[in-house]
Amino acid sequence: MRIQIFRLVKVKKFFSVAMKKQSYKYLKQSTLLLSVLFVFIFSVHAQQPDSITAPRQVKPAVAGDSNAVDEGAERIIELRQADLWSKRAGFDAEILTGNVIFFHEGAYMYCDSAYLFQQTNSFEAFSNVSMEQGDTIFVYGDYLFYDGNTRLARLRDNIRMEDKNTTLFTDSLDYDRIANLGYYFEGGMLVDEENELTSFWGQYAPDTKEALFSDSVKLVNEDYIIYADTLKYNTETKIADILGPSRIVSDSGYIHTQNGWYNTVTEDSRLLDRSQVYSNDGSKVLIGDTIFYNRISGEGEVFGNMYLEDSERKGIIRGNYGFYNEKTEYGFATDSAFAIDYSGQDSLFLHGDTLVMSTDSTFRDIKAYYNVRFYRADIQGICDSIHYSSRDSMIYMVGHPVVWNENNQISGFQINVHLNDSTIEKAIVKDNALAVQDRGEGDQFNQLSGRDMTAYFRDGEIYHVLVEGNAESLYYLVEEDKTIIGLNRTESPYLSIDIADEQIKRLKVWPSTKAVTTPLPQLQPEQKRLERFVWLDYLRPTGPDDIFRSNERKTEDVDNEPVRRFEREDITL
Repeated sequence: MRIQIFRLVKVKKFFSVAMKKQSYKYLKQSTLLLSVLFVFIFSVHAQQPDSITAPRQVKPAVAGDSNAVDEGAERIIELRQADLWSKRAGFDAEILTGNVIFFHEGAYMYCDSAYLFQQTNSFEAFSNVSMEQGDTIFVYGDYLFYDGNTRLARLRDNIRMEDKNTTLFTDSLDYDRIANLGYYFEGGMLVDEENELTSFWGQYAPDTKEALFSDSVKLVNEDYIIYADTLKYNTETKIADILGPSRIVSDSGYIHTQNGWYNTVTEDSRLLDRSQVYSNDGSKVLIGDTIFYNRISGEGEVFGNMYLEDSERKGIIRGNYGFYNEKTEYGFATDSAFAIDYSGQDSLFLHGDTLVMSTDSTFRDIKAYYNVRFYRADIQGICDSIHYSSRDSMIYMVGHPVVWNENNQISGFQINVHLNDSTIEKAIVKDNALAVQDRGEGDQFNQLSGRDMTAYFRDGEIYHVLVEGNAESLYYLVEEDKTIIGLNRTESPYLSIDIADEQIKRLKVWPSTKAVTTPLPQLQPEQKRLERFVWLDYLRPTGPDDIFRSNERKTEDVDNEPVRRFEREDITL
């Protein structure tokens, strides 16, 4: 065992007095004993006499250099100061009291009293315990056990660990000086200038400024609170990494997530794994595979399987990419985007390459662009662009619009649909209007065409049609026993038709008319169709899943499309 030599306070004076009082006794001792005593006295006199000091290492270090020891040498705890030193029989520890100071591997440790165990290179410290490492780490507590071999400090009761602008409070802290890592396991609190973070278990690494917390984690900010199962927090960047089921609550709303990060300063966040962002009243929710969200601006950007629902207004928007501003209530979706309106008895499914939704306190607008298709049980349609406004309960369709109802088809350059409590009230066709009714008898179609047309609906079915300007009609005359008399052709400036049970019950034309009825046996193929006739039933959405199909028309149907009366002319200036 290595011999350890202590420096004693005012040792020269002590030994000079002792030698005078007991000189006679020591002279009677053997020569060997005197030689050993002389060596001991000489060694003690060679030390500084200011205070009781810690054991020196066998191979002395260079003054002021705590690490100047041979490779593999034990790193002995140094006692730098103590007011009183004592030793009890049968007790392995040296008892130190009054202004005790230890030094070990660049760290100073202070206390009111301590037990020093030289054999195990450890000590216990009591009352007003503090630990200083450089100018960065300061730890305070009521009790400390320190192992010099493992460099592990175990602190208990009223612990405070300070690192510049960060303070950790706990009653049980183990500090590993080799890993420079402190961790608690019976509850603690980490406080910086921005946040207050509590948990049952936690650890803090001063080098990386990273803190890891688990079990009942709560981060309190002036503007929000984060509840989490597991959370990693960087005291320098102020970024919280969410590693388990978590909830972020603020005045504007709340977030459910289990993976992502949150910047507590800028309040930017990246939320993964189908995270959910709710409005304060819970009526609006934004869900996506990945969400970039800022709580201050209220803006959320979604990548992958976006789901945006307004339960108050009974609307849903979905897509593989989306954006939403909860403050302005503006959002859009692209990439397989579609919207669902479930405010009526039947839900309306709407698809477009791009969907846009804007809402204020009272009204809501929904727009869809490019390859628009929609389906509801009582009405289906296609067009290039569509706009719904709750201000006037209107649906505006442009770009080769076509609407189907039961066995009826309506088309034109523009179609405006009036709604009443989500139920179709009327459809107005602007320019080159065409209405076709499939009689279900082979190639027999009732047809109406004109400049403008208005179709009126009752209980989801057409009951009246008004044609204004260049009205033409082809309809089959049917007896009560459903015997077909012939095909009637009518031309007039204005025309109206009453329909019941999918049959024409009344036809009115004015002010002048030209009409002719041709018996079925005499009908020629060209007489069965109006000039602008086109039947596009193959493009008709057949269900909610069919809204993603393309609106690509057959070549013959494209060639038969009417030309607008006025087209834009490119002029070179």
